[in-house]
Amino acid sequence: MARMKRDLMIVSILVLVTIITSACNQAYSQAPAATFTPLPQNLFASAVPTNMSDVQAFATGTALAQLTTTPGTPGAPAGVTPQASATSTPLVVTNSTATLAVAQTPQSGVTATTIPAGSRPASYTLQQGEFVYCIARRFNVDPDETLSINGLADSQTIYPGLVIKIPQTGNPFPGNRMLKNHPASYTVSQADESVYSVACAFGDVDPAAIAQANGISVGATLNVGQVLNIP
Repeated sequence: MARMKRDLMIVSILVLVTIITSACNQAYSQAPAATFTPLPQNLFASAVPTNMSDVQAFATGTALAQLTTTPGTPGAPAGVTPQASATSTPLVVTNSTATLAVAQTPQSGVTATTIPAGSRPASYTLQQGEFVYCIARRFNVDPDETLSINGLADSQTIYPGLVIKIPQTGNPFPGNRMLKNHPASYTVSQADESVYSVACAFGDVDPAAIAQANGISVGATLNVGQVLNIP
């Protein structure tokens, strides 16, 4: 009896070993073939733009949705202060023609000293046709004092380009500064006359005022017979 049980156990073990060995020798299962399943054509139609205009609109809408704007400042992110735009001065052109101011050079190549109206400059450069007494009348200063501070004698030769000091003491010109009545007109009689010499002929007239009254430059060449308006 015991032997039969032993034989049955051996048989059972052999059967079990045979089953296990068969299972290990079986071929691996192959993966199933991939099957392509097409998606519906309109599944993502609303999420993806189809042309460049749609792309721009989509990007713009997305950017605007992400911005938090400051009240009163459209399109500006919160906490960011827009920079003030630079203010430019427009160029106004009348009748499509720009007017340019051209500086004129006085005669004899001498640069005239600009004289502010109603003031006495510290120095002045003599122009053609000018002399010390003429300048003293124009600026209402004492001529003798002018000669003295410049180390000049009354009979000393004065030439264009000479720089003279103008007295600042406040001593006025003695006597009448006006040599000829004005406003008036003046006819040029000599070829060597200039706006400066004409101003000296009237005494207390600024040559720049004569030039402005006649629409010419202060260093303009005058012609014999030319009529000038004297302010």
